[in-house]
Amino acid sequence: MVGAVDIGGTKVAVGVVDGQGKVLSARESATGFDCDYARGLDVIASMLKDLTSMLGVEMSGIGIGSTGPVDPFTGEFGEVDFLPQWRGKNLVKDLGRIFNISVALENDADAGALAEAGWGAGKNKSRLIYVTVGTGIGGGIILDRKLYRGVDGAHPEIGHQVLDPSGPLCSCGFRGCWESLAAGPAMSAWLSSTAPADYPHGLGLTAKRICQLAIEGDEVARSAVSREARYLGLGLANLINLFTPDAIVLSGSIMKSSSLFLDGIHETVRQGCRFVPLQKTELLLASLGENANLIGAAMVWHHRFGRVMEYTT
Repeated sequence: MVGAVDIGGTKVAVGVVDGQGKVLSARESATGFDCDYARGLDVIASMLKDLTSMLGVEMSGIGIGSTGPVDPFTGEFGEVDFLPQWRGKNLVKDLGRIFNISVALENDADAGALAEAGWGAGKNKSRLIYVTVGTGIGGGIILDRKLYRGVDGAHPEIGHQVLDPSGPLCSCGFRGCWESLAAGPAMSAWLSSTAPADYPHGLGLTAKRICQLAIEGDEVARSAVSREARYLGLGLANLINLFTPDAIVLSGSIMKSSSLFLDGIHETVRQGCRFVPLQKTELLLASLGENANLIGAAMVWHHRFGRVMEYTT
């Protein structure tokens, strides 16, 4: 049994995950900008102790997946916007000290990639790219069944590939990044800037609402969906041309409406990937459901401590 910790923007969740990737039990607690590290550590440790006591099990180790910049080797948190008081703190060392077991930490997108490669839609795929599309665009890359890392163990920022240098300004400082063109807020911003003044549904619509309107036949929403599919396809085509993976697994809140986008994505990818064996790259939807983040955190531990092949063959 592996303890799993998922650290997000508004909450921290913990769970106990078995060797087949099943979450046996889970709990969560709210966090916030003013959440100090000592309190967060105490909450995480207490929830893990409660779960293992309730289940009557012992943990072999603990895996952690966290949004924001983290150092997977030292275990330290970087400048995590929503948890500023955690900067420089080391959850890996502290949980290891409390429970006297091994602990591993990864960025949550890398954790998602490991989970889908080990227990999800990408099982048995040795070269896989995991892409999550929601309020931002992120992902993780698996090559030869191992998590790809850049220099100093850096996490690749696939959402910041530039697709249109004259496009909207991105938080990274460039214009026309994939994230600034195809993440949920970009879809909303585009509709707000192009909808007619008398548009009956108003402006400032969420991506979820736009998708609902598109399903209902609203032409403005359908145009936003068509544009979204085009830009999603362009970014995915770049990844396929660069890595020629066995599969790309699509996840995130936008992909909950995948039926609206997949035809357009496939059309764009076919147009842009003529010089690679595109027919051998599958576009798949993530399959691990609501517990995906906890499952990913557990797989972080398996991957780090040498047991991942047991679950991917």
